[in-house]
Amino acid sequence: MDYLSVIELLNACHGPAGDERQIAATLKRLAEPYADECYIDTLGNLIVHKKGTGPKVMFAAHMDSIGLIVTHIDQDGYLSFGKLGGIRPESILHTPFRFKNGVCGVVSLRKDVALKDMTIHDLYLDIGAKSQAHARRLVQVGDTAVSRMSAFTTESRLVSPYLDNRISCAVMLDALSHIRTYTSDLYFVFTVQEELGLRGSKPAAYAIDPDYGIAVDVTVAGELEDKKQGSSVLGGGVAIKVMDSSVICHPEVIKILENLAEESKIPCQRDVMISGGTDAGSIHLTREGVLTGGISIPCRYIHSPTEMVDLSDVSAAARLMTAFAQKNLDSTKDVM
Repeated sequence: MDYLSVIELLNACHGPAGDERQIAATLKRLAEPYADECYIDTLGNLIVHKKGTGPKVMFAAHMDSIGLIVTHIDQDGYLSFGKLGGIRPESILHTPFRFKNGVCGVVSLRKDVALKDMTIHDLYLDIGAKSQAHARRLVQVGDTAVSRMSAFTTESRLVSPYLDNRISCAVMLDALSHIRTYTSDLYFVFTVQEELGLRGSKPAAYAIDPDYGIAVDVTVAGELEDKKQGSSVLGGGVAIKVMDSSVICHPEVIKILENLAEESKIPCQRDVMISGGTDAGSIHLTREGVLTGGISIPCRYIHSPTEMVDLSDVSAAARLMTAFAQKNLDSTKDVM
């Protein structure tokens, strides 16, 4: 798969948490050739179903992104905003953003605030408006904006905004295209509102009622950031989740994933993340409980406009997901 092209296609869509309709429509078009059925539920989750006779397996990758939401337009036409998800002010200062209607602006800092003291509330969006009335002809309070930064590759690395979690959406599409012989009843769910508290995966998992759940997401690459926050490194292979702040993965699922990686000679590492969660957090608590694990892609600079992954880790994640989807899981049903 040409991951750069897929990321550019997905990032061209408007898809902040709470307004994922454009990206859902694009993913639906890309996934339909590989699905028995493809539908969008009430909350907006895209559910791609490959029918099987075995246990239900739910893969979940969130398609929403962090973003900005306009809270006030002042007399000079500058926009105050709140955040959708975890955004740090230093990560977005002086970067461009794009609204759904195509209007663009740049994030700036109010003149009376020192860099060391700034918070998200000290920033504003400048869309080039000459007055409040001019700005209101372009955007409204409640409108949302996403990063306008471009994606690019450098040797084996891919850099882009919203690799959290568009890169996992691309991995799901890649795996879908490679699944051949399988018995499990497979559900590939592109979830909404993960960045606002794992919201979309909860009703999706309740409706599907899976036997196994696999959250597919990025994880902190700890070699450059605080090494106490994450165990994974770029280029070390797909990261098999052990825990994050939302879940302690089921030991049997960890074992299955590690055995599959060994059998298929897929490079892997363990993923222990002290802060931050994934859709696994809501999936494993569904109904009477779900055997849950995670397939993670190490990522640097998470929640910045320039996130970075290694394409060899991305490829390994797609291969491991394919192997899990094709595994006969009937023999593991007694693990509870």
